Amino acid sequence: MKRQEVVHTEECRYSCDVCNSTFSAKSSLKVHQHIHTGERPYPCDVCNKTFSAKSSLKVHQRIHNRERPYHCNVCNKTFTQEVQLKRHQRMHTGERPYPCDVCNKTFTQLVHLKVHQRVHTGESPYLCDVCSKTFCAKSNLKVHQRMHNGECPYLCDVCHRTFRQQVQLKRHQLAHTGEWPYLCDVCNKTFINKHNLKLHMVECPYHCDGHNTAFMNRSTS
Repeated sequence: MKRQEVVHTEECRYSCDVCNSTFSAKSSLKVHQHIHTGERPYPCDVCNKTFSAKSSLKVHQRIHNRERPYHCNVCNKTFTQEVQLKRHQRMHTGERPYPCDVCNKTFTQLVHLKVHQRVHTGESPYLCDVCSKTFCAKSNLKVHQRMHNGECPYLCDVCHRTFRQQVQLKRHQLAHTGEWPYLCDVCNKTFINKHNLKLHMVECPYHCDGHNTAFMNRSTS
């Protein structure tokens, strides 16, 4: 019992004088303080990227040595971090543990919930330094900036056309595969993208004759 009491009394004996976070080990406090000082003393010897914690450097180095020790037992996909595996597994379980307290929409990741909540608050903290347009998510800003710098990082391996967004590349690849994945459940006609299906559905609650060329549909029969 005495040993247990000692553990509890020393559990959080080291306190950060900036944000009052507490730690059981002095070394953990020192690593935490790098957040406030901006210090990143651990450099990658391959790409020179720096990190505030040695553990973060070790995880990063798996990118270079292609080490992916965390394995999904459903689809065999592998990951460099355990947290990535746990997030991925929610795709299989359907778990969405982060609900929005305004509209009750749920999310698989806390970061996605936080970005979504800006829809309700109107917050757009990410500013384009070229045109001053603002965005609620950093990823949206990065995609937007490609309009200014001309960057198109997603390459089609069939025709070598490049795209600003991965979703644009995936849509384009359907032209090569011949896949038409969007199905009208009224007439069983298929479409190459969701937009064309929505246009078709406006005129297809009861019948669908005469819309073949206008909506790029293809019969599944």
